[in-house]
Amino acid sequence: MVKAKRAYRSDALRSAHEAVEGLRKVGAVDQKTMRRFDAACLTTIEDLDANSIRQIREAAQMSQAVFAQVLNVSTSIVSKWEQGEKRPSGPSLKLLSLAHKKGVDAIL
Repeated sequence: MVKAKRAYRSDALRSAHEAVEGLRKVGAVDQKTMRRFDAACLTTIEDLDANSIRQIREAAQMSQAVFAQVLNVSTSIVSKWEQGEKRPSGPSLKLLSLAHKKGVDAIL
């Protein structure tokens, strides 16, 4: 794994987080409260390497074809991810991060 990116769980949580961030900037909210909002509003998205993706799939005992169907991508893209030829991004990366944290059953 390389680095973690942040994404909001929903538009409503994005708005709430931005409002509280504004209050923190003017001193109305302390850093401890801001950290709580970070944890509640933001989802960490992991930048997964080829081996991690393969481990997620194998832990679920799925073929590349079935795993691809679960992620709504082609079998060839799963193969390229696992070989390190391509890296997942966007919704695929979010689903993979969730599957990595909670198992593939969390995205079925």
